[in-house]
Amino acid sequence: MESKNIKEMNSSFNQKKHPHRRYNPLLDEWILVSPQRANRPWQGQTERVTEDQLPAHDENCYLCSGNLRVNGEKNPDYTGVYVFDNDFGSLMKDDVEFSDEKSDFFTLKPERGINRVICFSENHSLTLPEMEADDIKKVVDVWQEQYEELGSEDYINHVQIFENRGSVMGCSNPHPHGQIWAQASIPSTVLKTQENLKKYFEKNGSSLLEDYLKRELEVKERIVLENEDFVALVPFWAIWPYETMVVSKRKAENILQFSDSEKLSLARILKDLTTKYDNLFEISFPYSAGIHQSPTDGKSHPEWHFHMHFYPPLLRNAAVKKFMVGYEMLAEPQRDITPEQSAEILQNLSVVHYKSDK
Repeated sequence: MESKNIKEMNSSFNQKKHPHRRYNPLLDEWILVSPQRANRPWQGQTERVTEDQLPAHDENCYLCSGNLRVNGEKNPDYTGVYVFDNDFGSLMKDDVEFSDEKSDFFTLKPERGINRVICFSENHSLTLPEMEADDIKKVVDVWQEQYEELGSEDYINHVQIFENRGSVMGCSNPHPHGQIWAQASIPSTVLKTQENLKKYFEKNGSSLLEDYLKRELEVKERIVLENEDFVALVPFWAIWPYETMVVSKRKAENILQFSDSEKLSLARILKDLTTKYDNLFEISFPYSAGIHQSPTDGKSHPEWHFHMHFYPPLLRNAAVKKFMVGYEMLAEPQRDITPEQSAEILQNLSVVHYKSDK
């Protein structure tokens, strides 16, 4: 077989101009970056989308305090954070009998778990960036309590805390809320992350994200926000246009290890980051966000380092979602605007919410 001809490059590689692949050590995957398709920093032209003005209390909202839910139960007249078991959860607590039959192609097993909803506030019209940092800290307090409570169940080995924001992300209710899915198995993406974190820790004696964060703070190319305890950055291997990751400066394996002051720092950086997102197009910016931390399987996990992912789907305006299609579904993820360009745009945005100027 003849070897392929490889032509000499006429110019030296420039990551701002030339297509290249970047490696994600958390997932052991690659992403294709094509900066030549958007080879100048985009100036952020906005296309206004009219948003409804929401009331502080919506009598038709099943998450508002004092209202009936779909299953006929009535919410208490709560203020602040309120948690309840999801009326239509994706998991069930039942322990069912199962005969495990091995198969090359048709392997399955039952999955037990608990789904809960966390209302961030009784105020139907708010979102995280519009809440006070002290009130977001109360949400973080409840995340901590729920992680401990659910993780203490014998059969719960993983607790996933997350938020889907905006109808474009499949969120059917605008009331400020998030979810928790606690289950018997460690989900595939988390397990893959854990395996790569463990390999790195066993080789280097330090956490992958601990060392990665040190390097990011040295080069300062992708840092969006920083406070005393946390850093928000666009990962070197980011897939989504304005994807970010919030990482604790101190290596904490999970949210239980955070002090009150660290939880307030987390609340503040979440408020500032989501405010920047809203200010990008002057809309309530859609995203899926969630916490990755050590599982609750009773084992030691020194490889884990608390971090939180934000995956927003918008790129050039408020109306058009960036879809993963074609090459991205069949080959590997691809992006045009570089992570460095995204970080610069986000970094330059104000942490004063655009609505407060009106």
